[in-house]
Amino acid sequence: MLNQEIVTKALKSVKYPGYTRDIVSFGIVKNIAVNAGAVSVSLQLTGGSPAVAAQIKADVEKTLRALPELEHLHVEIAASPAAGGATPWSQQNKLPGIHRMVAVASGKGGVGKSTVSVNLACALQRLGAQVGLLDCDIYGPSIPLMMGVREKPTVSAAEKLVPPVRHGVKLMSMGFLVEDDAPVIWRGPMIMKAIQQFITEVEWAPLDYLLVDMPPGTGDAQLSLCQTVPLDGGLIVTTPQEASLGVVRKGIAMFEKVNVPILGIVENMSYFVTPSGERLEIFGHGGGRAEAQRRNLPFLGEIPLLTEIRLGGDAGVPVVAGQPEGEAARAFVALAQALRERLG
Repeated sequence: MLNQEIVTKALKSVKYPGYTRDIVSFGIVKNIAVNAGAVSVSLQLTGGSPAVAAQIKADVEKTLRALPELEHLHVEIAASPAAGGATPWSQQNKLPGIHRMVAVASGKGGVGKSTVSVNLACALQRLGAQVGLLDCDIYGPSIPLMMGVREKPTVSAAEKLVPPVRHGVKLMSMGFLVEDDAPVIWRGPMIMKAIQQFITEVEWAPLDYLLVDMPPGTGDAQLSLCQTVPLDGGLIVTTPQEASLGVVRKGIAMFEKVNVPILGIVENMSYFVTPSGERLEIFGHGGGRAEAQRRNLPFLGEIPLLTEIRLGGDAGVPVVAGQPEGEAARAFVALAQALRERLG
């Protein structure tokens, strides 16, 4: 006999368009009513374009009409589109004491996203802001190394994790909770649970900015994170060559799918200056700026390819903290100023 359990199981086969995760686990299905062959389903889509809403509704109807004993079907989908340019996720309750939350993403690995994250965090701190940095790369956390932190977080009287502080920045990472070189072999739901705890069960406040260093890629974890965290926007990191830009475009599309505003694009490893002063464009140049112009997005700056940036990350002293007057630090401070202006 047709019942709610059967309908729910069928809905778990309906994927969010463009992703592998189903609409039930995303919380899009709000109500299911079954009565003598008549099924009514209510869906609530926070974010996403009208085309996405229409696709989900069509997929739900197609799936449920295939159920035996179904006589009548009613599918209702309500969307909460962005109003006044605000992201739908900003309609969620903001975390107390955190003014702005920004995701730093790339869509792929190897472009220096974590390097940008740690130096941007230090640059914002040097500009007088209270800053936190959350490392959401569960499988390959690099923030502990780059910020020079090895100690485990303590637990407060309120039974929340107290984030370690280094270079004036509050930090949280899976790397603080596992032994060195120990692999994290988890499935998606466990990863999302850990990220949710890092957001809601850590004593972050008070903060002006919480930067979220996103894992590489554009899969379930990234989409879920965007739908879990009330983000104020995303910062896209790329390198100049087309090989990076092709994947970065997918990262841009991911934010667009969930209506998270893109604050701008930054081009990392933009150029190299030799000791004699010659400027070499090893990976090409201008790809990030051209992509920003093509998509009508702000271009927030160029970060040079300099040895001191790599040395600072390996030593746990980001170049902004270790050599605040150098060329590299000035580039990151300029990026921080541009980002602050974008956020208002």
